[in-house]
Amino acid sequence: MSAGSMTSENLPVAVEHLGTMVLQIGSRAPIEHGPQGSRVIVNVLGGTFEGPRLKGTIEAPAGDWITMRDDGSYRLDVRQTLHTEDGAVILMTHSGIGRATETGSVIRTAMQFEAGDSRYKWLNRILAIGLGSR
Repeated sequence: MSAGSMTSENLPVAVEHLGTMVLQIGSRAPIEHGPQGSRVIVNVLGGTFEGPRLKGTIEAPAGDWITMRDDGSYRLDVRQTLHTEDGAVILMTHSGIGRATETGSVIRTAMQFEAGDSRYKWLNRILAIGLGSR
């Protein structure tokens, strides 16, 4: 894939650990046999995140609008409000794919951020990859 004169050979890609997130999950509201398939709306009660450049809590409003798929996997559509320990508020949205395993679930997501606080505007320019389990 290329855009104009750019090729994959001259596009820099940097990978760094952004942090670890732990969520507390609340109630689930199933909506079965809808026009997009069966869904489960999951209330995220809260949680924490911590990394080299970020640390704080996940607070309401936060939730996951899951779509169950015919192949046994599920599509994630998550919105979370991050409150950093130094007072910034950041919106994190992510979408991805999960699948059940014998011991829980494996989850892979792509995350984007909306930060207005000047200390965290660098998040607006990145796409983060999430690897998780339940």
